[in-house]
Amino acid sequence: MKRWARLAVLAALAAAAASPAYADVPVEAVRARPAAGEVIYFLLPDRFENGDPANDRGGLKGDRLKTGFDPASKSFYHGGDLKGLIQRLDYIKGLGATAVWVGPVFKNKPVQGAPRQESAGYHGYWITDFTRVDPHFGTNADFKALVDSAHARGLKVYMDIIANHTADVIQYREQGGAGGYPYRSRADYPYSRKGGTSGTAINPGFAGDQDSTAANFARLTDPAFAYTPFVPAGEEHVKVPDWLNDPLYYHNRGNTTFTGESSRFGDFVGLDDLFTEHPRVREGMIAIYRQWIEDFGIDGYRIDTARHVDPGFWQAFIPPMLEAAKSKGIPNFTIFGEVAREEPSNGYIAQYTRRDGYPAVLDFAFEGSVRAALGQGKGTSVLAELFDGDVLYEGGEQAALAMPTFLGNHDMGRFSSLIRHDRPGIGQAELEARVRLAHVMLLTLRGSPVIYYGDEQGFVGDGNDTDAREDMFPSRTASYLDNAVLDATRPAAADHFDPAHPFYRMIRGLAALRAAHPALARGRQVVRGYEEKPGLFSVSRFDPETGAEYLIAFNTSDAPIHAATVVGTSAETLEALFGACPARVAAPGSVMLDLPAFGSAVCRLIPSSPGTQTTK
Repeated sequence: MKRWARLAVLAALAAAAASPAYADVPVEAVRARPAAGEVIYFLLPDRFENGDPANDRGGLKGDRLKTGFDPASKSFYHGGDLKGLIQRLDYIKGLGATAVWVGPVFKNKPVQGAPRQESAGYHGYWITDFTRVDPHFGTNADFKALVDSAHARGLKVYMDIIANHTADVIQYREQGGAGGYPYRSRADYPYSRKGGTSGTAINPGFAGDQDSTAANFARLTDPAFAYTPFVPAGEEHVKVPDWLNDPLYYHNRGNTTFTGESSRFGDFVGLDDLFTEHPRVREGMIAIYRQWIEDFGIDGYRIDTARHVDPGFWQAFIPPMLEAAKSKGIPNFTIFGEVAREEPSNGYIAQYTRRDGYPAVLDFAFEGSVRAALGQGKGTSVLAELFDGDVLYEGGEQAALAMPTFLGNHDMGRFSSLIRHDRPGIGQAELEARVRLAHVMLLTLRGSPVIYYGDEQGFVGDGNDTDAREDMFPSRTASYLDNAVLDATRPAAADHFDPAHPFYRMIRGLAALRAAHPALARGRQVVRGYEEKPGLFSVSRFDPETGAEYLIAFNTSDAPIHAATVVGTSAETLEALFGACPARVAAPGSVMLDLPAFGSAVCRLIPSSPGTQTTK
């Protein structure tokens, strides 16, 4: 699609999103956006640092299928914990991070899975007790110590939370197939089959999941409308709070295919999918997560699997979280949802800020666009189109300044691994150059950049999921020990907390540049130059107070380029802040750039008359 046509479509979508259909979204949610300018460091506690070997088995006895601990397996606990994280906060602070996003710390089911397919809950997403820290990681007191220690260093703490599902506890009496329990739809297995009568005018039955009133759900008394759920003996009260043990509060429709209706109502590979349309579930989840804010003084929530939960839940859930933070005196409480949709377009993810009331969402569109430009041979116009779409977010381009941007993560894999996948046979030097350029983009373009732990040490995983969750402390996992490391400076078997690593030093320098120049952290962004092939991409960013203009330019091609880009007409000279910048403009409103292959530059523009800056 041509860029002018795309702009017309985006304008139409933005107008539609602002229609009265969205009038019921809570005003508090759409106005309370996270502050722009954060640099976020994301980690999984189990894989970061082991500060207390005494809790490696979580207080459990037996083999790995009982304790979940097996540091030789990439699918089991390795020993990292909250005490270890506290010990490494200075390392994170030294990188230039301003916030730490900690993977889920709640008590998990230690091990689950069919025989010979077992794995452990080291990642934190198989929760049984939503009120306490998993003993493998420590205690609630340890988590409070983490928050206090981070705050003492000027670091914020974001918790990773889940409202979509719990651990796999509920089973079905029907016989499952080789792939588990196939999804049973609402059309083929309506609630009226068992869970509610069809009703009469005098005695109406269950009106369906779109009516979330207590009166309607009081008529849904039998959870066996699709499958017949039950809780195995000995696990009747394994979940905390206790209301979570009642199958009535789950969808019970079998496994999701991650498409269509099943994406919202199906179990994630057996994980018990909460009936988030139910008012009791909403009330219970609000109480759980309000308590963590009140008791621990955290600074924000990253919310897992946001796209798999009904919009009404989020509209009910988000305002109380913001109100709890306000009452606690926590400024700029951050909430951002995971809307996993890897494509170079923000049209899909933006709806969650308008319809669902999310203050922000993880910017999968940014990741997809940078990957397209640096891994898949697309022209830099893909980046221009990405930023065109910023008008779709609730609050528009101003809101987009705070969207958490990222390159890779614990699910999709590391950016270095994705580039290797996209470009088979790529050499080490070129891989390093492409990954280095991606990090310059991450830390200078609009958004709040998220650094995935280990990327600052040059980690290159073997793929996604467990293959992207390496240990920062000395590993005992063979499939991690044989991995390549970008700009390797120490053996794979050593720990990876080296502040002298070239990628650590590069990120630290760029983070310092952001801190010194507010335009790079919070400034408005205007696209200046782009092409239909790999090559130049340039933007201007403007100081939010003075209006001073900064030119940021990238070369996504594997050859040097000599190209002109537009700038404000008042600029006369340039000051190089990163990379090489020309000394003067080529003509009023034009700068001629020379960028090496995969090169970049950050330039401050100096106007001809002191005190005169352009904001065009």
